[in-house]
Amino acid sequence: MAFIMDGLETEAYDRTYHDRVLFARILKYQMPFRKKIAWICAVIFLNTVVMTAGPILISASIDIILKQVTALSIVLLSSGILILGTGGWFLNFMLQRLNTVVIGNMVKKLQEDALAAVLDHDLSFFDQYPTGKTVSRITSDTQDFSYIITLFTELFTEILIFVMVIIWLGLISPLLTLVLVGFAPVAFIVALGFRKIARKVSQNAKRFTASINAHIQESISGIMVAKTFRQEETIYQNFLESNRQGYRVGLRRGLTLSAIFPILGLVSGLGMAVLVYLSGFQLKDSGLSPGNWYLFMQAVGFFFFPLMSIASFWSQFQDGLAAAERVFSLIDSRPKVIQTGNEKMSSMDGKIEIKNLYFSYKENEPVFQDFSLSVPVKQTVAFVGHTGAGKSSIANLLARFYEFQGGGIFVDDHDIRTLDIAEYRKYIGIVPQEPFLFAGSIRDNIRYGRPDAGDAEIRDAAFHIGSGEWVTDLPAGLDTIITPRGGNISMGQRQLVALARVLLRDPRIFILDEATASVDPFTELQIQEGLSEIMKHRTVIVIAHRLSTVRHVDRIIVLDHGRIVEEGNHDQLLAAGGYYSELYNTYFRHQSLDYVEKSRELE
Repeated sequence: MAFIMDGLETEAYDRTYHDRVLFARILKYQMPFRKKIAWICAVIFLNTVVMTAGPILISASIDIILKQVTALSIVLLSSGILILGTGGWFLNFMLQRLNTVVIGNMVKKLQEDALAAVLDHDLSFFDQYPTGKTVSRITSDTQDFSYIITLFTELFTEILIFVMVIIWLGLISPLLTLVLVGFAPVAFIVALGFRKIARKVSQNAKRFTASINAHIQESISGIMVAKTFRQEETIYQNFLESNRQGYRVGLRRGLTLSAIFPILGLVSGLGMAVLVYLSGFQLKDSGLSPGNWYLFMQAVGFFFFPLMSIASFWSQFQDGLAAAERVFSLIDSRPKVIQTGNEKMSSMDGKIEIKNLYFSYKENEPVFQDFSLSVPVKQTVAFVGHTGAGKSSIANLLARFYEFQGGGIFVDDHDIRTLDIAEYRKYIGIVPQEPFLFAGSIRDNIRYGRPDAGDAEIRDAAFHIGSGEWVTDLPAGLDTIITPRGGNISMGQRQLVALARVLLRDPRIFILDEATASVDPFTELQIQEGLSEIMKHRTVIVIAHRLSTVRHVDRIIVLDHGRIVEEGNHDQLLAAGGYYSELYNTYFRHQSLDYVEKSRELE
């Protein structure tokens, strides 16, 4: 058994950017730090002057020493070389310091923008794309983006060196300079021709890395299932195969990117050999002094070094562009839930109207077609039906987690698509079937519902449910520390924390999405006791799997494949002997809290 890995597949939101577009976007991220970048350019210029002054000073020293050696000349020349070396060290230190600050801030801003784009997406995005791949773009790809900034600094340095070297060589020997410049186009043609190949293999490597990250995350998240069915070895073997594929992709990338440096080295070596041959004749004919010949040979090295340096950074440059392309694709991806306005609601009563709704998760597979429903203010409505009937979809659409394709949903006569979505969700409270808790204390997890709430309010919300018995059962009460996802407390306790979190928010529309489907009868009784009073003051939508959650609601909506087949209260529907009666006889009637109530009487 093996699961499919889409290692080299692109995401639907991926796009290809022209280099000009990428550089323009990168420049936009540099603009807030333009003052520091100006300092970087100034330091680079001074550092380049110091670097190029060294060979000139040594060249002059050779000619002076060959003509006449004096103690004073040796001291002055030695002091000059020492000053240049010290100055170069200091300028390099300043350059690295400034670079670190600018690159760190740019990467931080890029990560913030990438995460903001992800948080802006609706739930369909997270249904479609593995979390591990998304995380890889926000973390590792944004770090690789820094290679581009490093290269910009290097490129500016090498261009300055290149210009100064051409000037030196032209002053020493115009003929040899022309010969040397003739080799430059060859090097540029090789580098430019290599660009597309390098970008492609870098993109493939990053996609596969993201795919492996997603595979590992999924395997660890599902470790309980794996151990239950004894599939640890299968997971390991699948990973070995994925790792082998990743190795081959990485090897192809490494071999491709490493090819450019030897090719340019060959061009450089050929150029150096020709120049040594020609300059040797000029030296023989006294056209060059020994000092100038040394300076020319040093300058030749400085001429080819920028090309070699750019080639050595070429792999990082392509990694950076590939990373920038992946991150910008994520930032530029648009959510499917689109608000047509930003109207703010100063208050909410909780009236809900659904008119001629059309919705599908996948194209041509509708969940609702021409679906209509009205829920008055402060009414408690329960949705029942088999799996896939559309019960949870109602909650998801009402909360604007997904976009519907037709019709409308109105709250207090406002089209929810025209409302400020953040403001609107302040009035919506959802307790899901599987609540998510963050690492930290129970108190902090409850406070997540309203960050400005005080400790007394948090305690009131917690003790409002089941008289707080569940809180006193915890080792340290509300200060009990829980692990990520709440793994060290029971599902029932997690559900109670999630319920308290929503109660703290005091929503006007309360959605219980099968909130008691995974808890024991004792915990369910605690939840029901807490909810009985709350439901009187809010509009409540209940996605129900248990009799106890629907028996006392105002109205029951029975769904079948996205259609309302029956509605009424429990007694009415049971007496009708229809679809609800069938559900009750096959499932609901086997559930009872009578033994819980009797056990409490015995305590």
